[in-house]
Amino acid sequence: MVGFFRRYWSVFLPLAAALVLTVTWGRALNPTVAVLVGVWLIGAVLSSVHHAETVAHRVGEPFGSLILAVAVTIIEVGLIVTLMLSSGDKAASLARDTVFAAVMITCNGIFGLSLLVGALRRRVAVFNAEGTGGALATVATLATLSLVLPTFTTSEPGPVFSASQLIFAAVASLVLYGVFVMVQTVRHPDDFLPVEGSAAAAEDEHADPPTRRESLRSLGLLLVALIGVVGLAKVESPNIESGVAAVGLPPSAVGVVIAMLVLLPETIAAVRTARRDRVQISLNLALGSAMASIGLTIPAIALASIWIEGPLMLGLGATQMVLLALTVVVGALTVVPGRATLLQGCVHLVLFSAFVFLAVSP
Repeated sequence: MVGFFRRYWSVFLPLAAALVLTVTWGRALNPTVAVLVGVWLIGAVLSSVHHAETVAHRVGEPFGSLILAVAVTIIEVGLIVTLMLSSGDKAASLARDTVFAAVMITCNGIFGLSLLVGALRRRVAVFNAEGTGGALATVATLATLSLVLPTFTTSEPGPVFSASQLIFAAVASLVLYGVFVMVQTVRHPDDFLPVEGSAAAAEDEHADPPTRRESLRSLGLLLVALIGVVGLAKVESPNIESGVAAVGLPPSAVGVVIAMLVLLPETIAAVRTARRDRVQISLNLALGSAMASIGLTIPAIALASIWIEGPLMLGLGATQMVLLALTVVVGALTVVPGRATLLQGCVHLVLFSAFVFLAVSP
C-alpha cells in the first residue's frame, strides 16, 4: 500500500482534493473538519508543484514558467469575482487587498526566498538583468495604474475609478501583459533563460523531457490540483475569518492569509527551482505571478462590475503605497547588476515581513 501511494501520490492527491472540495463546498465546517480540509489543501499544493514542473520540463523555458503563474491566477480571478458577486458591498476592497497581497508576496516573499536560496547555494545568485528588469518595470507600471492612481483621481469620491477610467486601466493591463508574454516567449526569450554557462543551462541541455502522454496527464492533473487549492482555500476562508476576528486582527489580514494559501504552489516551485541553481526561472515565476495577478484581475473585475453593486475600491492607502514604492526601488537596485548576494534576499524578505506585520497591526 505504501509503495502504491509513493508511485501514484501525484494522481491520488489532486483527485482526492477535488472530491473533498465537492463535499465541503458551501458548508459550514467544524474545527476538526477544517483541519482535515487543510491537510488536503497542502496535498493539493504539493501535487500542483509536481505536475507544473513536469509540464514546464516538457515545453521548456521560458514557456514553462508561465504555466503555473497563469493557471493559478485564472482560478484566483474566478474566486475573487465569485466572492465579490456574492458579498456585495462587503467585498468592495477585496480585489485591491488580494492583488496588493499577491504583489507583496511575489515581489518580496518569493523573490527574496529565491535570491536567498540561490545565494546560499552558490554564494552569488546570477540572473539576466535585461529580462528581469523588464518584468519588474511591467509589474511597477501595472501596480501604479491599477492600485495607486485611483487614490488620486477626482472623477469619483474615494479611492475608486470612474467607469471610463476602469475601462482604460483594464485595457492597459491586458495590453501590457500581452506584450510582455510576447516578448518573453517570442521576441526575446533568451533574456528569460538561465545565464549561459551556468549549471542550470547545462541541466536544461542534457535532461530528458517527459513524454507527450505524461505531459498531457500532468497538465490535466495540474488544473485539477489548482482548482482544489483555490477552492479549498475558499472553503477554509470562513474559519480563517472567524479566527482572525477572535484574536482581534483587522479584516485585511484575511486576504493576506488566503493569498498566501493560493500562492503556495508558486512559492514551493520557486524555492525548489532556486535550489537547483535556476534562479532566473524562480524570478520569472515570482514576477510573472505578480504581473498575471494584476493584468488578469483588473480586466475581470472591470467586466464583473456590470453586475457588482456598490463601489469598487482599488486605491491603496498611504502605508500600502509606501511599501509598494519601496519594493519597486529596492527591486530595481537588486536587478540592475544581474547578480545578488544573500543581503538582497534578506532585504526583500524584511520588506515582506513588514507587509505582513502591518497587515495584522496597521
